Amino acid sequence: MQRRNLLAAAAGGAVAGAAALAGTASAQTTDALRPGRTRLISLSHVNDPAKTNIYPGDPEFTLETIATIENEGYYLQYVREGEATGTHWGAPGHFNAGEPLADDLDPNDLFLPAVKIDVRDKCARDADYALTVDDVRTWERRNGRIPNESMIIMWTGWEYKWGTPAFPNLDADGVLHQPGFAPETVQWFIDTGRIGRNGGTGIDTFGPDLGTDPDFLASLLVYQRHRISLEILAGLAKFPTTGGSVLAGGFINHKGSGSTALIFGVIPA
Repeated sequence: MQRRNLLAAAAGGAVAGAAALAGTASAQTTDALRPGRTRLISLSHVNDPAKTNIYPGDPEFTLETIATIENEGYYLQYVREGEATGTHWGAPGHFNAGEPLADDLDPNDLFLPAVKIDVRDKCARDADYALTVDDVRTWERRNGRIPNESMIIMWTGWEYKWGTPAFPNLDADGVLHQPGFAPETVQWFIDTGRIGRNGGTGIDTFGPDLGTDPDFLASLLVYQRHRISLEILAGLAKFPTTGGSVLAGGFINHKGSGSTALIFGVIPA
């Protein structure tokens, strides 16, 4: 089964990929990716300092106008931010020394078949909810087995808290309270091939870990080999449960941990 076809594009930074679209959770594919055959949606928040929640300890995010059409004949902003500011993707070396960094990855690593697991109700009841293997098995009974080498997106509903104190959801001791993937669930994804060598996890919170986990156990598992993590996703209501793909854009910085990005949802037309 052909799984990848060549794509090269640019949007808000370099984006490129070569992969096939996952047609359903049973891993059906299409044979081409081109306008009219597929459509793109944004899975990213707008990068706005006035609305961007910063992970505790990360650098400040600022946009400064340094040229105007009236004065210089062109308009330009100076951007200061960490590589994990706003919607972004992370490379394996973001958490694991010696693993690939942004410029070590192949464009194919950034274009993946994807599924969406909706646990918004559970997360609304429990801000510290961890996705379990039982949750995934229940999902698969309805939707089919998750294809190997997939991007598995956990939709928590946290995207709707963006730009407010409810997004970091800090307690009196400064501890984050956000849902995430249970580490044993990530290990199961790895052991069964569901995120394999080139897949990954996506989420609309700061990252795959529970906010209360100071050891980042889920991240340490996800960020190995050529797996990536998509974080602070948005627009997930428009992304299908099965049948879509994701394409991560952004800058490829030298030895980058990842990149703030326009992450595309790629959907068959």
